[in-house]
Amino acid sequence: MIELVDLCKTFSMESGDVEAVKNVNLTIEDGDIFGIIGLSGAGKSTLVRCINLLERPTSGSVLFDGVDLASLSRKELLNVRHSISMIFQGFNLLSQRTALKNICYPMEITGVPKKEAREKAMKLLEIVGLSDKADSYPSQLSGGQKQRIAIARALATDPKVLLCDEATSALDPTTTHSILDLLKHINETMGVTIIVITHEMRVVEQICNKVAVLNKGEVVETGTVKEVFLAPKSAMARELILPKSAAVERVDGKQLLRIVFDGNSSFEPVISNLSLECHTAVNILGADTKNIDGKAYGQMLLQLPDDEASVYRIKAYLDSRKIRYEEGTLDAN
Repeated sequence: MIELVDLCKTFSMESGDVEAVKNVNLTIEDGDIFGIIGLSGAGKSTLVRCINLLERPTSGSVLFDGVDLASLSRKELLNVRHSISMIFQGFNLLSQRTALKNICYPMEITGVPKKEAREKAMKLLEIVGLSDKADSYPSQLSGGQKQRIAIARALATDPKVLLCDEATSALDPTTTHSILDLLKHINETMGVTIIVITHEMRVVEQICNKVAVLNKGEVVETGTVKEVFLAPKSAMARELILPKSAAVERVDGKQLLRIVFDGNSSFEPVISNLSLECHTAVNILGADTKNIDGKAYGQMLLQLPDDEASVYRIKAYLDSRKIRYEEGTLDAN
């Protein structure tokens, strides 16, 4: 477990002091995939670097399994850092080393025998799906492949916690999706607690179970992803969840809703309003509705997007309009 208690970080600048992190209190349980989301400049990267003391907090405490990291000697802190690995937006691979040797590097530092390190690195390459890239150099790899190697390297010390600082920001949407699936698989199969730092709401929706919203160094909202995304309480959370300028993407999912119009709802543009207010796309598979005296009668079959948070928002919208619906799944055949 990681506990942040009244955590503050202030930088002294020529123009004056800058409070990058202000009185942050968070508890991250073992096994969580915990998202910390905020706009650029919110203090996210400073906060994550305080967690492993790459940045020393100005005040407050970072407790790792009940131990205050600031109280440890340099040697003790280095040992703890083996349990808190980190991956970055820029991959940080050593260009003169092959993929295999990049993964071996942290084990070399800790004195793992060469043969044992190589065997473990090969297993990690298999876990991240790049067994055939052992002898490739970073310049020969795509962005997604580089990040998979970086993840394998981070796992080489058998960490309890994996810190991901904007780890998918440099990747295209398809590659981002695959990297997030990999991180979720690692969490489920290896029990690694994952802390995701991001400015992208969809990253949090896809893999996180809990989230904290950061604004100007302060946590303005916390809760489960469902709680925060269904009923955001802070203005910043609402801005991140329903950005004004974001585009609606195409639908790619197997869940269905059959909306039943029984005359209780007015004949308004339900689907258009749903897409605009929930900021999500749906696909109309079929419809049989009639306008009778300004009331809608009939039914409409919708294909929903393949992410849980969007589905929750759609249901909440329909519930708020007292529009009846039934759930189902799309037959693969």
